[in-house]
Amino acid sequence: MSDKTIRSNTEVVLIGAGIMSATLGLILKELQPDLKIEIYERLDVAAAESSDAWNNAGTGHSAFCELNYTPEKNGSIDPKKAISIAESFEVSRQFWSYLVQQNKITSPDNFIKSVPHMSFVWGEKNVDYLKKRFEALQKNPIFKEMVFSTDFSQLKEWMPLVMEGRDASDKFAATSMAIGTDVNFGELTRSMFNYLGKLDGVTIHFNHEVKKLKQREDKSWRIKITDLATGQTRKVYTKFVFIGAGGGSLPLLEKANVAEGKGFGGFPVSGQWLKCTNPEVILQHQAKVYGKASVGAPPMSVPHIDTRMIDGERALLFGPFAGFSTRFLKNGSYMDLPMSIKTDNIMPMLAAGYHNIPLTKYLIEQVRQSPKDRMNALREYLPNAKSKDWKLERAGQRVQVIKKDEKEGGILEFGTEVINTEDGTLAVLLGASPGASTAVSIMVGLINKCFKGKVKTPEWNEKFKAMIPSYGQTLNDKPELLAEIRKNTAAALKLNN
Repeated sequence: MSDKTIRSNTEVVLIGAGIMSATLGLILKELQPDLKIEIYERLDVAAAESSDAWNNAGTGHSAFCELNYTPEKNGSIDPKKAISIAESFEVSRQFWSYLVQQNKITSPDNFIKSVPHMSFVWGEKNVDYLKKRFEALQKNPIFKEMVFSTDFSQLKEWMPLVMEGRDASDKFAATSMAIGTDVNFGELTRSMFNYLGKLDGVTIHFNHEVKKLKQREDKSWRIKITDLATGQTRKVYTKFVFIGAGGGSLPLLEKANVAEGKGFGGFPVSGQWLKCTNPEVILQHQAKVYGKASVGAPPMSVPHIDTRMIDGERALLFGPFAGFSTRFLKNGSYMDLPMSIKTDNIMPMLAAGYHNIPLTKYLIEQVRQSPKDRMNALREYLPNAKSKDWKLERAGQRVQVIKKDEKEGGILEFGTEVINTEDGTLAVLLGASPGASTAVSIMVGLINKCFKGKVKTPEWNEKFKAMIPSYGQTLNDKPELLAEIRKNTAAALKLNN
């Protein structure tokens, strides 16, 4: 070819090599083994941005301990979001179990471990809130195993490091879910891509950046891609495109120039951890302990003292401390935010900014924090923490969704948003938390919208049920089915219960 452009035709293109693309790619190949899929990632490895263990703000999100999923309204607790997220996590566990049982991914020891999930508060008002939350959630089968306590000795047994140095006469409360887990989504994602890359009809291209997307008259897509290592241009023609590029999704949605993408903006939030460097301290804590967020804080900034397994070793993190950067990705450009502002989204972005002044104030305060300020925040959870045992670690970059709203002009969404074109040829995932933990449910929902004809076939329906035994059913109202599924997934994933 005279212009030396490489051209290829495929059925599915996945942009971004994170947990979302890995999940979608694997499900689609299970549903239709002869499907041709091409995957493009800007960086040189999979799961290097939001899916990476150091970048992910809340591994194992299952709503067992995250208080921001159970808001208090007029004195009562709304459990709907927590129940929905917890059920989605059960769906993820089923799919991962299937992959393990079918020898499609490596041993579960590499990516999932049993770690209790706890919520911890102090002060009379917060203790009352936690008790009401416990009562609202425990009615549901998914949260039946939750335990609540205000007993100092019990709390000390659950989390000795957190209770050390506290006055037993003060008011404290905690809930505990022993069936909580820690999930290393970086390891899981890379394992999934290792399997995907070996399948017939699947090609994975790293160091490749998508430059343009254009829908053709026949509804197919032409995608222009550059090989960042060689400068080689590639044009790919495909029937379906999924954009799962984390913070990079919004600029690509804008390039796609579809009606469904108009009016969306992004608000970037960066993060940092305090990472424990003392092995003796790390061994004294074995839980994910979440507290209440500061006024104005985004959900990804709920403070927690967090046991994790990273690169085969136990780690202890505290945070995350939020910050503001105009980058949309950890490896992005400072021009990401300015370049994302267009005529169709500038008003929603301004309106969302006006309605979220407390968030702006909170982020400014976080950016101005000194090492002493961060240690003071840590000592609210670990009173005896020593500065020499902790160091600052850069976390990931999140982009919260801003969208049009008839009443407010524009609203800031703290969650994930799937946008798909009416013809089902393009789907885009925007947003952050809870993200990774609910990836399977999100991708199943996406497939139901974008592959409507095939989803209804007996073949696909049967395959869905093989991958996800509870497919088509809810678990929060079926205690016996839930118990059976939890037992089976715990055995497959080598969990305590």
